[in-house]
Amino acid sequence: MRSVVLLLLGAHLAYAGTHSLKYVYTAVSRDIDFPEFTAVGLVDDGQFMYFDSNIKKAVPKTEWIRQNEGADYWDSETQSDIGSHQAFKNNIQIAMERFNQSKGVHLFQWMYGCELDDDGTKRGYMQYGYDGDDFLTLDKSTRSWTAANPQATITKGKWDSTGTKAEVDSNYLENTCIEWLNKYVDYGKDTLTRKVSPQVSLLQKDPSSPVTCHATGFYPSGVTITWQKNGQDHHEDVDLGELLPNEDGTFQRSSTINVTPDEWKKNKFSCVVEHQDKTIRKTEKDIITNGEDSISIGIIVGALAAVVLLIVIGAAGYVVYKKKQGFKPVSGSDDGSNSSART
Repeated sequence: MRSVVLLLLGAHLAYAGTHSLKYVYTAVSRDIDFPEFTAVGLVDDGQFMYFDSNIKKAVPKTEWIRQNEGADYWDSETQSDIGSHQAFKNNIQIAMERFNQSKGVHLFQWMYGCELDDDGTKRGYMQYGYDGDDFLTLDKSTRSWTAANPQATITKGKWDSTGTKAEVDSNYLENTCIEWLNKYVDYGKDTLTRKVSPQVSLLQKDPSSPVTCHATGFYPSGVTITWQKNGQDHHEDVDLGELLPNEDGTFQRSSTINVTPDEWKKNKFSCVVEHQDKTIRKTEKDIITNGEDSISIGIIVGALAAVVLLIVIGAAGYVVYKKKQGFKPVSGSDDGSNSSART
């Protein structure tokens, strides 16, 4: 099986002035100490609901959804997710047969969502994935499905034969999804419209180690971290980390540059962090090296964030494609039926 990484808010990051609603579903073929099926809902990249096949119940993860939706809402979500669980068990078995796999741990995933800009611009996406790669993607412009591999063309043929599924899913993304997004943003406006600037540190284990530019504590999630060399943008030997949620609802992200100590001496490197309308620049003089408490704290925070994500959000629901780190879930079985409709 291909290696996978955590979905740390994926490819569809919110633009400035943008709100987003996203659902992520993941089915696992075998017991690997994670639930067989998970469903996660996020508004503006922060989790607001969660379901898995162990607890068999959809539960709120924010105070704003807990205060504004009652038992009927959660009963409906629970029944929808139970139906999706059964459909996904079927989907993963079909996928294994098509890829000629009889054993091993395999993942079948679905992610979908919508985004709304302040100027009214809307975007929507829906995509399936299998074992860390794209499988099927909805093309809203043509109301059809794009197959990423030969195994997916069978499903594409079934779904495109009538065009019903693509039409229904496109209409959901363009209308119903936006309606619920607006409702959720209104529920949580005090939280979802806040702006918190990042705290930025340059961290280095020792003088010969890579230097990490770590931004944390910011909200909303849209942040840009770049490196400059002698005042010019520098992209070589740079590894941009995933966006991670903090326990308080803010976010963190890091970017690491791997250059030799000699290069640091001969050139002027700087890390530039942009968030909302604020720009923060850190240079060599700001580097915190091993032996100082701050570096230890920074590394621990970064390492624990992934653990917190696993425990609080549900690891299996956040496994994503190795290639694109973005995918979309659907609640239908492989025959094209839609076993559950998301609110």
